[in-house]
Amino acid sequence: MNERIIELTEINPNDFFGAQNSTITQLKTFFPKVKIVARGNKLKIFGEAELLDEFEKRLEMLIKYFNRYNKLDENSIERILTSTGKEEEIRRSGNSKDVLVHGVSGKLIKAQTANQHKMVELMQKNDMLFAVGPAGTGKTYTAVALAVKALKEKEVRRIILTRPAVESGENLGFLPGDLKEKLDPYMQPLYDALRDMIPHEKLQAYLENGTIQIAPLAFMRGRTLDNAFVILDEAQNTTHSQMKMFLTRMGMHAKFIITGDPGQIDLPRRQVSGLKESLLALKDIDGIAQVYLDDKDVIRHRLVKKIITAYKSIETE
Repeated sequence: MNERIIELTEINPNDFFGAQNSTITQLKTFFPKVKIVARGNKLKIFGEAELLDEFEKRLEMLIKYFNRYNKLDENSIERILTSTGKEEEIRRSGNSKDVLVHGVSGKLIKAQTANQHKMVELMQKNDMLFAVGPAGTGKTYTAVALAVKALKEKEVRRIILTRPAVESGENLGFLPGDLKEKLDPYMQPLYDALRDMIPHEKLQAYLENGTIQIAPLAFMRGRTLDNAFVILDEAQNTTHSQMKMFLTRMGMHAKFIITGDPGQIDLPRRQVSGLKESLLALKDIDGIAQVYLDDKDVIRHRLVKKIITAYKSIETE
């Protein structure tokens, strides 16, 4: 009798194996001649070599499905274990063309408004996209979903998320704690979006091995960003030199999304926003697209839309 050990990495074995090891129970039903022993994140399997090969193949299909949809149920497991093995067949089970990412606990992440759908369409046709609009319109969230989708589908090898820490002029020395603790408050919206879309253990692994990088804009200087999906958030708070520096980091096989709200510029007076300049300078370049979101795209509390409208009236007086 042959013995093999399979180690599950970057996924939570409790979620994958299910309540009372329900996934293992189904595997035993389909592979009655294979002895399966689960210990933590390791599976020890015993049986004939041909059966173990088939078992490993089916297990890999289950892992791919779990990584894509962040869930496994009895019907999905049965479909995968009895399928012909074609990945397209697995992908069709429960997939929707509108879904960008199957998030944590099966949450479906999709574009919800006309301009968010426009973001998705424009990103399919262009390598750089400017998404501009007021707070609550889903610019950052949709951008992060597009990045996670590209990573999951192996279109890119890494995600890089950045924003200018402008409130302290990118000089964070007065804040307590180490560098990460100083930066985290500025990066929190990006972490929040990622936590919706990637399970905790996998997100931690990605952050630790550099597959996902979250850093202030100043850290981008001197880098060439190849095979990456890069998002510059809060771009209205970039200066001319910062924006030029960032845009020229673009390497081969890269996708860039720049998001910002020209109505929330925190730069010192008489300091021109790099976002406003770039929107004018780059508007006619092939491969660079622009989408403007507005209060009709607000998906936060109903009052946010009214607040934006109220402020618009006094800002134009």
